[in-house]
Amino acid sequence: MKSMTNNKPSLVTLLELDELIDVVDIGANPIDGDAPYKKLLDGNLARVFGFEPNEDALARLNAMKGPNETYVGKAVYDGSQQQLKICKAQGMTSLLEPNMELLSYLRYFSEHGKVKERLTVQTTRLDDVEEIQNIDYLKIDIQGGELEVFKNAPNLLAECCVIHSEVEFLPMYEGQPLFSEVEMYLREQGFIFHRFSPLVSKIIQPMLINNNPRGEPSQVIWADAVFIKDFTKFNELTPANLKKTALILNDVYGSIDIVMRALMAIDKKLKTNYSKKYLWYLS
Repeated sequence: MKSMTNNKPSLVTLLELDELIDVVDIGANPIDGDAPYKKLLDGNLARVFGFEPNEDALARLNAMKGPNETYVGKAVYDGSQQQLKICKAQGMTSLLEPNMELLSYLRYFSEHGKVKERLTVQTTRLDDVEEIQNIDYLKIDIQGGELEVFKNAPNLLAECCVIHSEVEFLPMYEGQPLFSEVEMYLREQGFIFHRFSPLVSKIIQPMLINNNPRGEPSQVIWADAVFIKDFTKFNELTPANLKKTALILNDVYGSIDIVMRALMAIDKKLKTNYSKKYLWYLS
């Protein structure tokens, strides 16, 4: 039995799911390639509400968006007024101050992290965004501010099935919460860490490998981390949330073992046979 399902059709037909996955994307600037939920969006299985305070990036998103995508320029954080640091490298723009001491150990990052403009922005709590009534799948990448967003979204997180968040293992920004703090907080909210997708390492200066600053690095710096509701407590979730969890984990991550547990939980609640159908689907 294969462990990935990327080449198979979506699980949506087997699940008889007749509603779209509600995706919220905080920090939607597509600088690192396709969003993890692209397969769901391309298959007309999801609708996306995205946030991007960078005006240039927001304009690009709105120029490329499809019918199931909405993007706004709000900065999601804690509801206070903050200063947005526009860095030389777009991917380093943050509400937090770049940690130039740490960045000096990483080739090129001292330059990437230089702040070229500072903008005063009014942030909003995710729970206070009137346009969002539900989140099934949360993707967030805001350069160190993720934990503060989670702390200000207890109501929406309560119904969320899967979180895909950037996390750091070294403080690239001053006062930045690291992976351990994010994981502990989300664990308190009923989530467990599922996997890294991907895990990113860099070479610490002054070393080079074969004169290549990107070759065979040893120090893990950051990652995208996937969190899911605790599968040992799937019996506490609604059938609808279990179906959405199964669809996301199957179509996006190929996590067939957790998908099976979700389908088994549905079968136990509704006296259905989704888990048996899934075995046939995987064969």
